[in-house]
Amino acid sequence: MASPTSINPAHAHFESVLQAQLCQDVLSSFQGLCRALGLEPGGGLPQYHKIKAQLNYWSAKSLWAKLDKRASQPVYQQGRACTGTKCLVVGAGPCGLRAAVELAMLGARVVLVEKRTKFSRHNVLHLWPFTIHDLRALGAKKFYGRFCTGSLDHISIRQLQLLLLKVALLLGVEIHWGVTFTGLQPPPRKGSGWRAQLQPSPPAQLAIYEFDVLISAAGGKFVPEGFTVREMRGKLAIGITANFVNGRTVEETQVPEISGVARIYNQSFFQSLLKATGIDLENIVYYKDDTHYFVMTAKKQCLLRLGVLRQDWPETDRLLGSANVAPEALQRFARAAADFATHGKLGKLEFAQDAHGRPDVSAFDFTSMMRAESSARVQEKHGARLLLGLVGDCLVEPFWPLGTGVARGFLAAFDAAWMVKRWAEGAGPLEVLAERESLYQLLSQTSPENMHRNVAQYGLDPASRYPNLNLRAVTPSQVRDLYDVEAKEPVQRMSDKTDSRKPATGSVATQEELLHWCQEQTAGYPGVHVTDLSSSWADGLALCALVHRLRPGLLEPSELQGVGALEATSWALKMAEHELGITPVLSAQAMVAGNDPLGLIAYLSHFHSAFKSTPHNPGPVSQGSPGTASAVLFLGKLQRTLQRTRAQVEAETPSTEEPPVPEPDVPVTPPSQYQEASAEDLCALCGEHLYILERLCANGRFFHRSCFRCHICEATLWPSGYGQHPGDGHFYCLQHLPQPGHKEDSSDRGPESQDLPTHSENNMPSRPSIPGAPQEGTTPVPSQPTRQLIRLSSPERQRLSSLHLTPDPEMEAPPKPPRSCSVLARQALEGSFVGWGMPVQSPQVLVAVEKEEEESPCSSDEEAEEDVPLDSDTEQVLWNLAKNSGTMNSYPTWRRTLLRRAKEEEMKRFCKAQAIQRRQNEIEAALRELEAKGTELELALRSRSSSPEQQKALWLEQLLQLVQKKNSLVAEEAELMITVQELNLEEKQWQLDQELRTYMNREETLKTAADRQAEDQVLRKLVDVVNQRDALIRFQEERRLSELASGPGPQG
Repeated sequence: MASPTSINPAHAHFESVLQAQLCQDVLSSFQGLCRALGLEPGGGLPQYHKIKAQLNYWSAKSLWAKLDKRASQPVYQQGRACTGTKCLVVGAGPCGLRAAVELAMLGARVVLVEKRTKFSRHNVLHLWPFTIHDLRALGAKKFYGRFCTGSLDHISIRQLQLLLLKVALLLGVEIHWGVTFTGLQPPPRKGSGWRAQLQPSPPAQLAIYEFDVLISAAGGKFVPEGFTVREMRGKLAIGITANFVNGRTVEETQVPEISGVARIYNQSFFQSLLKATGIDLENIVYYKDDTHYFVMTAKKQCLLRLGVLRQDWPETDRLLGSANVAPEALQRFARAAADFATHGKLGKLEFAQDAHGRPDVSAFDFTSMMRAESSARVQEKHGARLLLGLVGDCLVEPFWPLGTGVARGFLAAFDAAWMVKRWAEGAGPLEVLAERESLYQLLSQTSPENMHRNVAQYGLDPASRYPNLNLRAVTPSQVRDLYDVEAKEPVQRMSDKTDSRKPATGSVATQEELLHWCQEQTAGYPGVHVTDLSSSWADGLALCALVHRLRPGLLEPSELQGVGALEATSWALKMAEHELGITPVLSAQAMVAGNDPLGLIAYLSHFHSAFKSTPHNPGPVSQGSPGTASAVLFLGKLQRTLQRTRAQVEAETPSTEEPPVPEPDVPVTPPSQYQEASAEDLCALCGEHLYILERLCANGRFFHRSCFRCHICEATLWPSGYGQHPGDGHFYCLQHLPQPGHKEDSSDRGPESQDLPTHSENNMPSRPSIPGAPQEGTTPVPSQPTRQLIRLSSPERQRLSSLHLTPDPEMEAPPKPPRSCSVLARQALEGSFVGWGMPVQSPQVLVAVEKEEEESPCSSDEEAEEDVPLDSDTEQVLWNLAKNSGTMNSYPTWRRTLLRRAKEEEMKRFCKAQAIQRRQNEIEAALRELEAKGTELELALRSRSSSPEQQKALWLEQLLQLVQKKNSLVAEEAELMITVQELNLEEKQWQLDQELRTYMNREETLKTAADRQAEDQVLRKLVDVVNQRDALIRFQEERRLSELASGPGPQG
């Protein structure tokens, strides 16, 4: 019996369209289908209805049902919402094709031009839940049966383009290949319309095509004239992508994907990679799709050392240019990294071929990313209006580790199509632009967590996607500059100003305001008379009074009688750093000598910006007044705790000959660096001059920020992420910090091994010694200020629920009743399946999970999901979890559900880490710009003594503004490092959970004495991790209480 396709040629052509895997094959098959049905391609939505009516083919019915369901949504008005609207879409990337599909469903005539002639990008895109549901609703599984199978949701760019191309062709989009859009051709006279300038010579019907909407999706390197683009810069970031042939063998299917591993929270992995291969990476991701796709961020020094880069150049374009990249070395680099990350289980890695027939491996720069200042414009000439919109990379270039590119690209495509619908309805140009810019403000903030949960309801209407939507956030009067009567100047590129934005009103004080504030804060203290910002601070009493005002109870003013100026100033500087989080800008010697007035003003301005809302009352502030609990303060305590712990370990090491480090409560003399003249003027590492904005203080010494790097890997040293080796005096990141005794078991300790400061530690500097008073080394330590019981708010408790911090080693835990290992294990693991990023599922919860899995967009009756293979350890963990819950037989999808949830949590953590790292790099770049500006101002203030006083006052005010911006960025950087601590400790918890379950899964009767001892050690570590939470929780609560107390201001 003959098959239906052999009887009806249209059926065979339709099957060819479904199965085609090359762009040209799709086009030729679709043209054959149209010829068989007697239709012309590109006929708009009526063409789709004709194909559906004539192609009565069983294989097509499910696809028609999906497309009809989408088109039946009220917003499309049965394909008549944009009738008569002519659109030109530039670019056949995923976002351009998705926008074309929406415009076609609205009933517009859509013409798409693409300069390429084939789809060849193998790189893999991460998909958000709504993008999966959206693509399934367009028939993705019909075109690509392997769509979103496995534990990670992704698709290659090529496959995504192919399936969207097929949908666009069926919906009547007219597509022209090998045509490059070079610009707009304005109407020459009244009554004519806008046309496109195209190369090479386009077909006649395309050359005369007049349109009233232009949607640009041509990528970040092409933005239509009139749009302003802002550049967001970070420090140098080099990415490497590699695609290897996927033979789909049994062995390859057994290799688990890597949703993302980042150095920022898993340093041991990258240390092992460095030791084994010499490769130094920041992160790595592995997706299994049409190819084995790897993407990683490599360090420049490593690429130079391994010969991947032939020569170091300061210009990024020249550094990563084809002439400077050795192809063979790059291939060896990528192959070795991929082989290590997958434990060699992929066998012989053979590169896939790119569009030019070469191995598909490349190095790219993502140091800077472009973002359009506006998402739309309107141009008018001779009465003809043209609406221009941006989507995809030419709107916002995505930061690849976050996996937001295609998701936010689709959202922008929906928003652009909604804008066209409003345009077709006759809304005014300014109203349309205002609504579009209101939506654009939301785009960079979107994530799966802050959008509507029910992805099935997502549609073209923005209200279906964005909660708390305000389409009037931008008013028509604010977008008047986006409405051009004539085409204006070409695209402008501006440096990013987000980090150097103008401070809020009142946040920066003038010199007079700063002096007045200091006088108010120090009023009433005996012997303190502040009349200026130089000599009044030479005796140290004024600074001690200011510190006492802000942190009372540390000492009484009467104790300062008879104390030397240098000792009092040294004590106040250290107290301000240790208890207020105000890092020094100048030395005690310079303050006493009065030879650095600019440094003193910059230092005091930090007090003002941090405590300006503190209410003033005559006399000392009461004991109960709240202080400030800044992230800088917390990390400073953490750094000192790390150093003290290390010193204690070294003191206990038998081979150590050095004298023990004195306890924190033993009186110390002012550090020698405070006594050296102009110590803050020279960098302690390079010896070069230090300007005020360049000064970074660590361990009592001053450095250039650019000099303060790891002695081995030259990585920037972040707060609480470094240590100083007492033997050689060099600074190291925690990954390369030499361990005491070089013990193997501690060689891989990272930041997650740190002990965090607790309130019981006494790490405050001692009070200045009074002449004639007995030494305090033999006297009891003065009691600490009374600590109040604190409680976390619900949001903070939820946000900090996964943080686990180590206690101070000096603090003894209160005695607890003895408990068996099994009790400890159950308590440690009960309610936390942290190893897989999810809570242990009760039977009731698994019922909901099962139902959710059945209704999930990742489930489909069209195509069965792949049974993702697991390694034996993972399999055993999931097996025991389900078996112990009594749900293994009742809920058969538990395995896939738990694994998918686990991968999702891993992806969230990876994205969070990469967002932190990107922001750190942006802060570093912004600080470099501030330092350069501050140096110019400081030189002007110090050298041009003959300048008018008014000019000097202006320069000083500008310098204070820069100081304030720097302090703000440093505080934000410290906040990021606290989040890094969260990630580090989550990783430690995960490792402990995995190790503990290995022992718990064994029968008690089969455990040896060594097994029980090892299990007990793991349990103790796990209990320690749980107890470590206390320090950070108290820090967060102190800060919250401080903000509540200072927020209302004097009225409060």
